[in-house]
Amino acid sequence: MLDELSSEQAALQGLTVAFHAQQYPERAAVVSPLGNRTFGELNSKANQLARALRQSGLQPNDGVAMLLVNRPEFLEVYYACMRAGFRITPINWHLTGDNASYIVANCEAKAFIADIRCAESAIEALHTNHAQLQLAACVGGDLDGFASYESVLSDRTDSNIENPELGSHMLYTSGTTGRPKGVFRERVTLASSPASGRASDTVNAVSLAAAWDPQTDMALCTGPAYHAAPLAFNIIAPIANGVGTVLMDKWSPEEALRLIAEHKISHTHMVATMFHRLLALPQQLRDQFELTSLRFILHGAAPCPVHVKESMMKWLGPVLFEYYAATEGGGGFFVGPQEWLKKPGTVGKTPPQADNRILDDDGNRLSAGKIGTIYFKAPALRFEYFKDADKTAGSYRGDYFTLGDMGYLDEDGYLFLTGRSAETIISGGVNIYPQETDDVMLRHPAVADVCTIGIPSEEWGEEVKSVVMLKQDSVASEAMAQELIAFTKDHLPGFKSPRTIDFVDDLPRLPSGKIQRKVVREPFWSGREKQI
Repeated sequence: MLDELSSEQAALQGLTVAFHAQQYPERAAVVSPLGNRTFGELNSKANQLARALRQSGLQPNDGVAMLLVNRPEFLEVYYACMRAGFRITPINWHLTGDNASYIVANCEAKAFIADIRCAESAIEALHTNHAQLQLAACVGGDLDGFASYESVLSDRTDSNIENPELGSHMLYTSGTTGRPKGVFRERVTLASSPASGRASDTVNAVSLAAAWDPQTDMALCTGPAYHAAPLAFNIIAPIANGVGTVLMDKWSPEEALRLIAEHKISHTHMVATMFHRLLALPQQLRDQFELTSLRFILHGAAPCPVHVKESMMKWLGPVLFEYYAATEGGGGFFVGPQEWLKKPGTVGKTPPQADNRILDDDGNRLSAGKIGTIYFKAPALRFEYFKDADKTAGSYRGDYFTLGDMGYLDEDGYLFLTGRSAETIISGGVNIYPQETDDVMLRHPAVADVCTIGIPSEEWGEEVKSVVMLKQDSVASEAMAQELIAFTKDHLPGFKSPRTIDFVDDLPRLPSGKIQRKVVREPFWSGREKQI
């Protein structure tokens, strides 16, 4: 059957891995500290699991949840679901409390694949949702109430399954306010219109710029695979192009460089925080690694200070590509290194057909240079927050939706981010965008990372405070605080500079590496309501 299909036709049936396994079964598909897989092995395992799920009673459109760290089985579960018509939900294994259990229930999972390294959350999720689950399996060891993952696969035939159907995935938001929400779309089938099922303009732009070569390329997955960006750009994209991926178990700057050199990594995805930490490595250490294989580093998820990106390109060459897009879909923004160098700080232009906009609070379209809320044109196949009609409705304004981020378009249509509406500091009636203050502070040689927030002020409503992580060779003191305040005032108007500075050993982050500004701000507003 596969002999008669093109790679695009195979993908529409969820048989991407099967197609490449037929072409080069011995090529590395996954390399990780927890095991490796060739394309042939990955395909065989996906077939076995797909059969096990079908034989457990699952039907197309049924939900499957997995709570797995970065390991080969993550890809096996994902691609099994993608060829059998199931809806796969990877769960953030950093979640605390009963959130993992909540997601298993909320996504209506009928099968649950868990990791022995997530035992506590896995057991709670199983016990809470036992009645709805038709299969529960544990990877990496034995766990009470779970079948062994290997035993579930062992008696199944590993040939390509009959009657394949393209599945879907439903990722959950980070849940910084309230419970995490599933980003749901109707499953695309062969009967669906081509327009409704096509990839987003952002994905197409990234794919074109990546220029994958399966004969030479290798990707590095630096973040957790359950997260939208690493999943899309460091797993789905390379695998779709017959390129293998190296999974990091835990990110560290030195280990990232070692893996790039060892595996001759050509493509990877990072966030700005990773750039900070790479650049903080001693030059002597950086020089030990051969990095010339790198030709495509994609980044997004949070604004990257101009001087940081310039330093990265001075070190590695013009290989940094940037996007600004949404898990929820639509046409995002994308910019290559040469174009960015002409417009430092931009995250790119909106695709013409997307017609993304900057709107004020009343929904009026703003002119060039005016800061407002960024709205994406909704895709033909609209998303909804799973079983949450109110949140879905609140995200749309007509044919547009927003993530709450703010920015402006310049006279040439290039987007510049300024932060999130909920993060805006309003001091004396003036809007201050903390990302701008962060970007300046990060240029100081003593600063490792920073999070600027608004804190209560009787006189001004809010005043600016920066919470700073210093580099190891710098010492926190009142003199250092005054030096940083003066440094910021040298580059920004006084009202945008911090009045006070706190020093911390670490800052709270999402698994993507993005600082949780809301968490930093909360202690200062405890018992008081911040007016936004």
